[in-house]
Amino acid sequence: MSGTSDKIKGMANEAVGNLKQGVGKVTGSDKLQVEGAVQEKKGEAQQVEGEVKNTVKDAVNKH
Repeated sequence: MSGTSDKIKGMANEAVGNLKQGVGKVTGSDKLQVEGAVQEKKGEAQQVEGEVKNTVKDAVNKH
């Protein structure tokens, strides 16, 4: 998977995680809040992974 697609998937996971947390707060669902927080962190990690892949790819292409 390319760095850009990792970053896009990460942004999507982060957004869905935030949404789940919001719905969980409104409905009083601790489970949904926790799932949302986990998904948000997963998204953040995917974005970092994508940035690292792009940085490595750029470094390799420069040489």
